[in-house]
Amino acid sequence: MTFRDATHEQCAEVARLLGRAPAGRFAVVVRRPSGEAVVIENEPHLLDGTPMPTLYWLVDPTLHDAVSRLESEAGVHRYEAMVDDEILAATHARYAARRAARVVRTDLVQPAGGVGGTRVGIKCLHAHLANFLVHGDDPVGEIVSHLVDVADLVVIDPRD
Repeated sequence: MTFRDATHEQCAEVARLLGRAPAGRFAVVVRRPSGEAVVIENEPHLLDGTPMPTLYWLVDPTLHDAVSRLESEAGVHRYEAMVDDEILAATHARYAARRAARVVRTDLVQPAGGVGGTRVGIKCLHAHLANFLVHGDDPVGEIVSHLVDVADLVVIDPRD
């Protein structure tokens, strides 16, 4: 499978949002109605060949800050207790399968784990929200989506 290349404008936008140049290939997969990028989909390896476990990355600064506030209030542990372990394991497995389907470089060490690279539990609410915004099948991301403003976001051509 060929990974979609970001345009020069998208690279500049994402570099501005991240505060640095992207280290790998990506595509914008969720935007605000006004056009600003919200979530990017990363290729499973950075340009230097380093495995990239985070398939979906939340780049919107407003959402990022809101989710960071939840995390700072012990949100990771709180939400982990709210989700059934088997359902969370299935979420990690789907995420890993989606990422594996996008691997271009089979000669490299492959990224591992589920959402955000974790194998069990919750590592990052940002990654779960990004996953939910793209596919709608992440119970942690769904909970977080009810606590932050995700109204009117536009999903762009999600692939399974």
